[in-house]
Amino acid sequence: MYQYDAYDQRLVDQRVEQFRDQTRRFLAGELSEDEFRSLRLRNGLYIQRFAPMLRVSIPYGLLSARQMRMLAHIARTYDKGYGHFTTRQNIQFNWPRLEQVPDILADLASVQMHAIQTSGNCIRNITTDHLAGVAHDELVDPRPYCEITRQWATFHPEFNWLPRKFKIAFSSSTTDRAATRVHDIGVHIVRSTTGELGYEIYVGGGLGRMPMLAHKIRDFLPEAQLLSYLEAILRVYNRLGRRDNIHRARIKILVKDLGPAKFTQMVEHEWSQIDRTALDLQPQDLERMKAHFTAPAYRHDAASDRSFDAAVAADRAFAAFVKRNVRPHRMPGYKIVFVSLKAPGVAPGDITAEQMDLVADLAERYSFGEIRSTHDQNLVLADVEQKDVFTVWQALRNAGLATPNIGLLTDLICCPGLDFCSLANAGSIGVAAEINDRFDSLDHLYDIGEIKLKMSGCMNGCGHHSVGHIGILGVDKKGEEWYQVTLGGSAENDASLGDRTGPSFSRAEIADAIERIIEVYLEHRRDEEETFLQCYRRIGMAPFKARLYSEEVAA
Repeated sequence: MYQYDAYDQRLVDQRVEQFRDQTRRFLAGELSEDEFRSLRLRNGLYIQRFAPMLRVSIPYGLLSARQMRMLAHIARTYDKGYGHFTTRQNIQFNWPRLEQVPDILADLASVQMHAIQTSGNCIRNITTDHLAGVAHDELVDPRPYCEITRQWATFHPEFNWLPRKFKIAFSSSTTDRAATRVHDIGVHIVRSTTGELGYEIYVGGGLGRMPMLAHKIRDFLPEAQLLSYLEAILRVYNRLGRRDNIHRARIKILVKDLGPAKFTQMVEHEWSQIDRTALDLQPQDLERMKAHFTAPAYRHDAASDRSFDAAVAADRAFAAFVKRNVRPHRMPGYKIVFVSLKAPGVAPGDITAEQMDLVADLAERYSFGEIRSTHDQNLVLADVEQKDVFTVWQALRNAGLATPNIGLLTDLICCPGLDFCSLANAGSIGVAAEINDRFDSLDHLYDIGEIKLKMSGCMNGCGHHSVGHIGILGVDKKGEEWYQVTLGGSAENDASLGDRTGPSFSRAEIADAIERIIEVYLEHRRDEEETFLQCYRRIGMAPFKARLYSEEVAA
């Protein structure tokens, strides 16, 4: 993984001291709330319903064991003993005391971490595929390109005050596991017909109040010209994006209003005016960055192990874990192990300090000291030798981190909702618990198969409900919590926005509604191989709507 040099460390340390002084001045009454607001946001600090919330950056979802232990220390020392992994591959702490936040940032800086640009109208955390470097369907490792982009975007003077927040995601695989089409910019690393490495560029995706899918504006951009083209896109947006209406300030609105063709024309013209001498990536720049992301020292005889297959055959619980939470690795003899943060009775994405320490220990012993966070709010140990998977599973199971539900209904994405967020209209964690209770039979879950259920407590869409196979959106009706349901969304290669089923459901009705949706799917699917999304796209909304809103059900 990328290691700070002296310049990086000095920059982050200086930022900590700046914010320490800003916090001191605010607490002393020398800065007003309005003056302090932009300063705290640039350091990842929000004001939630009950306490500040600190969002910590995890660039492209990659953590070392040492960094995970520091997160555990922060949870234990400054918070209530846990943290919350988000759909941006970051982690949030929901209960820090304002006066202690500079100390938290100083602790983070000691392990090459920070909260810079995790909020505010700037370029946010760069994200990518959580299987980067180990996936069978990967063209090249996208993380060096993410790190190059992160360094370009951090403290970029021209883009430090954009009309609105800005998100960039990279994918380099045939399967888009980074939800690139719902980002402001999605970058697909590809090869041209002549074998040249470069990028497809998508612009104008985003969720929230007006969800939209990104449009492709470049079929092929040469590898060296990544930063200059990103700069051209940002310049057009920075110049023309709305600043008078927060709800129409994202680049997706600009692309929609201009039209993709006109927007593309403007970007190409802007790009032609840029002096690319300083921005073009030189071969030595790429090689230097790629050197931070080399393959670990795999054992070349690891595939000779027979204990893994024997354990799967002998232990039904382990076999269930392998079926749902273990994926093939590009290196023979190794496996990719998912750590589920969706255990029954636990808010999706939450992890205790003790569990963080355990994951750090397991990473150090069995996965070359690295951990990944996913945009589905889980963790990954990406390089586990197959002979060690059983031992890792036992440790995870004892810690409540081995629920075999990756990709299933109970592996749902969920924002904090009214439990914490001051923007939320409705609770989401409690609804997630009820849905989990309804579908807690693992055999039943296996019969149902892959379903991506995503839930948000308000129109901001932090839970990605608009692209869920089943989406749930919390709304407020005269002070009461109600829930709209959508079907048919996807954030992958077949990206689509969900279709609204009809009128919303009350808090007491929503779990029943999800159960009826599942019943319709099970009745209409062709066989167990047909997924929920495939079935919905084949039969359409009508059967689901009839079951949800029939007079018989209402009675």
